[in-house]
Amino acid sequence: MSIGIILMGLFVGFLVGLTGVGGASLLTPLLILMGINPSIAVGTDLVYNSITKLFGAFQHWRQKTVNVQMVKYLALGSIPSAVVAIVIFRYFESYSHNQELIIRHALGYILILVSLATIIRTFFEKNLPPNRWQLKPLQEKKGLTILIGSILGFIVGLTSLGSGSLFAVAMIYLYRMTTSEMVGTDITHAFLLVSVAGLLHMGYGNVNYMLVANLLLGSIPGVIMGSTISTKIPARPLRTIVAVLIFVSGLKVL
Repeated sequence: MSIGIILMGLFVGFLVGLTGVGGASLLTPLLILMGINPSIAVGTDLVYNSITKLFGAFQHWRQKTVNVQMVKYLALGSIPSAVVAIVIFRYFESYSHNQELIIRHALGYILILVSLATIIRTFFEKNLPPNRWQLKPLQEKKGLTILIGSILGFIVGLTSLGSGSLFAVAMIYLYRMTTSEMVGTDITHAFLLVSVAGLLHMGYGNVNYMLVANLLLGSIPGVIMGSTISTKIPARPLRTIVAVLIFVSGLKVL
């Protein structure tokens, strides 16, 4: 048991409960900056994320705030794409000693992208007028939805980042959904995606199980505390602060 790791899980969980963003985007770079191998950090974060998202997905399923058809289309693209990313990188690892550097650079750039996506989601989620893509029924956007899943799934498989923020921004711009349905669909799809990616990393030995346990010890009460007081504090400035932290993390990892 490590008090430092538990406190880090508490901090990250508190921010997630308070703002709804910042989980993997803060945790993975923090683990790397602590000296943990990037491959282990990514694999550990995926398994940790899978466990935490399970509870959220279950709650939204009970509330009937999950668009099952969209989850299906996104998963058709994202899960195979994430598997391909992990397998390719594992194969590449046998021929190169630069895999840590590649993961660090990929993480850095994706963190910067996630921070910008968080800002967009925070300030424009309710203010964007409907566009022609949003007005089309989901069935007509099946190919586009699978393509989005494929592109972002590859990113998640490689870095463990983007299963929430990047998919949420795509939903804001391209689909007409209530906020609760968007969150429920996003979390349910993210659970499926990070679970498959996490299992693959487990098979490759890229998961530190004691680290996962310590993080959960801190993050579960952290999420509960953050969620409890989230209704009393304005979300927009807090999300902006988290986005800035993610941006700085990206620069530090680079």
